Amino acid sequence: MKQLPVELKKHYHKNRELIKKRLNEFAAIPKEVYFYELCYCICTPQSSAKNAEKVEQKLIEMDFLNQDINPVELLAKREHYIRFHNQKSKRLVEAKNKYPKLLEILDSSIAPIAKRERIVELIKGIGYKEASHFLRNIGYKNLAIIDRHLLKNLIKCGIIESIPKSISKTKYLEIEEKFKDYAKKVNISLDELDLLFWSYETGMILK
Repeated sequence: MKQLPVELKKHYHKNRELIKKRLNEFAAIPKEVYFYELCYCICTPQSSAKNAEKVEQKLIEMDFLNQDINPVELLAKREHYIRFHNQKSKRLVEAKNKYPKLLEILDSSIAPIAKRERIVELIKGIGYKEASHFLRNIGYKNLAIIDRHLLKNLIKCGIIESIPKSISKTKYLEIEEKFKDYAKKVNISLDELDLLFWSYETGMILK
């Protein structure tokens, strides 16, 4: 049976309770905040997670979901700068317009993996990584968030040989299955492993 590398095993034992606590917090997020978690996940690609979280809080304060607001100036501010702010602000507005349909998807009885598929089809700027991230942040489980932190650690654990130059849907699902198999072998949930890898690389247990 494969084992976690020693340094990751030590990090897990040191931070296991904090990781479990963070996952429990995701599961307890109220439905009123779901839209803003979606905004966070639209903002995060190629931008600081801390900045995206600051923007999320500002959008909540502005009542962005219910107000006619162009968020572009907010995303462009230096203190919480979001890269590609013009494009992402348009995607935030589009996500707001499509949010009722997204709620229908979340309220449906289909499996989480099917919900992810429909979210990717519905909202521009949301790929498999962002849709998985969004669903994880509102309490869904066992969906891989395949980003550079995860890929680096999948190499370290011997799950993949190299970081792919691009990740198609087929490649994403293939890596996700390998990650799920590895999580079973080391007897740690996929969601805990994801936060373990993220916190090992960044020193933070964020979302």
